Parts: sequence; structure tokens; C-alpha cells
Amino acid sequence: MRAVCKRLVAACAYGVLASHLPAVGAAGGAPPTWAYPVNPTADANEPPLRLAGELRQVPDSRVTFSNAEVDDLFLAPDWHPEEHVSAPEVVVHGRPPAVYACGYCHRITGTGGPENAALAGLPESYILRQLEDYRSGARTTLFPSRVPQAFMIALAKSLTPEDARAAAGYFSSIKPSAHIHVVEASFVPRTHVEGWRLAADRGRGKQAIGQRVVELPDSPADFESRDTHATFTAYVPPGSIASGSVRVREAPRAGTPACVFCHGEDLRGSGAAPPLAGRSPTYLVRQLVDMQTGVRAGPNAQMMKTAIAGLTLQESIAIAAYAASLEP
Repeated sequence: MRAVCKRLVAACAYGVLASHLPAVGAAGGAPPTWAYPVNPTADANEPPLRLAGELRQVPDSRVTFSNAEVDDLFLAPDWHPEEHVSAPEVVVHGRPPAVYACGYCHRITGTGGPENAALAGLPESYILRQLEDYRSGARTTLFPSRVPQAFMIALAKSLTPEDARAAAGYFSSIKPSAHIHVVEASFVPRTHVEGWRLAADRGRGKQAIGQRVVELPDSPADFESRDTHATFTAYVPPGSIASGSVRVREAPRAGTPACVFCHGEDLRGSGAAPPLAGRSPTYLVRQLVDMQTGVRAGPNAQMMKTAIAGLTLQESIAIAAYAASLEP
């Protein structure tokens, strides 16, 4: 009952906040709150769900971490150390007290999740540009109460140039892996917000998808353990993938380039333009909305804002669905 009440209170507050936000896209609709999940208010009287010293394991790993270690913001659990080169100190442990471990939120090999960016394979110059935009205030978010973005904004202001270069160089050197399965569906599991992302309500049936992306971890426990092998199923409206395939090859408006012109024919990036293939569709929609509304306004985002000014939410979902369906 407490969990249900918390979700209702959060949803009501969320709805009030969303009603005061700038309109999105050509249709001028409200921002898609499903792309900006906000955790329900914590209940201080609710007992902890797990013992700090209890050990965790994930599939295909001989490593163990305690619950306390998995919850430590200054430690990036490395379940598969044999799969990557040695990570810089700032990625593994951060720089206490102000800089959390980069690999804690983004995972040790940059696989990320719907709540934040996948960093693996992004151009080094692009990562550094985003850190500078966070530091300068050019990149913010529609929902300041979202902890992932609040962490990034605060962290970027305390990050040294040396640590920024070390992290950017490390993540850009890692080949991204496929971990998202895109499924077109008219009906999807009912959900609640958990860990700044959507989670399935077990045993509560399904509901119409509408104009949404519903991205769910296939094993919530593995993803919560920060396992880089964790996978997701992303449900999108029927017809989205085919529509997105056409949309990325068409100029959004006269005088602006198609998506593939900058991001590559296969959407795997080109030059400073980041790869989009195989990335979280929830995250991609959120970035399109952020750029349309101007809360993401760095130099590169300003060019994007002009190109995507006329996109509807339906078109943004289609682009994101198609991009996510591709091999990274």
C-alpha cells in the first residue's frame, strides 16, 4: 500500500510540474513524462530491502560484490574485468567527495541505461563537449528533480580537465555492444518508476502503449547490480521502426540535413556526430525533447535544434525506435 501511495503522490506532483513546462515539437504538446521517470518520494520509515554485507552475483561472472559495494557511489562494480582494458581511477572510484565514479552510473564499460547515457564508443571530443556544456550550464534538463542529470551537472563542475580527458578517452575506446531488443507492440506491461527508469508491475496485466517507449530491464536484479551484460526490451508503437527508417533519411525541413547526413548512413556516427545505433530509445527521445525545448543548448545542440524544430513526438519516437533497433 505504501508503494502505491508513493507512486500516486509522485504522479500527481509530476503532472502539475509537466503542465508548466514548454511545449514540445510541431504539435506543441506537453513533454513526454514517460521519458523523464522521477523516483517516488522515499519513505524514511520503510525498512531497507537488503543487508549491506550480503553478497551479490550476476550470470557469467566469478566476481562477488556486497550490497554496500554495489550501492557505493565511489565504486564501479566490475563484474567482467577480463572484457576491457584497465579503467582510469576516476571511472572506477571517482574523486571524493564531489566526483562520483563515472562507471557507477554509466557502468564500468559505458553501457549506461535508459536513465543516462551509454558512453561506450562515443567520440572523445563529443564526451568532452558534453562535460563542458554541463559545467557551463548550457546543458540542463526539463526536470531538475531527476537525480541522474542533477549528479552530472554537479559532477562536471568539480571534474578536473585531466580526469575529464582520462574518462573520455577510456569510454571512447570501448566498442559498444548490443543490449537492447526493440519490440513493436500495441499493449505493454503496466509500469512504475524505480531507479529513475520504468519497471514492470508484475501480475497487473497490460495497457495500451499509446505514443510512448516502454523500456524495461530483462533482469532488474542484474541491471541494479550494475552488470554490463544486462539487457533491455524496448516496446514501441507498431510501425515505428519502418517509419523511423524513412524518417532518418529525409530532411526534417527545407535547408536542414537528414539524420544520416551527420550521423552516418548506418547511424554509427561520423566525425564529431555521435553514433545513435543501438542506444536507448528512451534516452534518444529525451535528448530530442531537451534540444527542442532549449534545455540542452551547447554549440552542437543549437545546430540540432534547428534541424529538429518541426519533429512531432511520434516522429521522434520512430527515429529513436529505428536507431535503437540497429546493431551498434
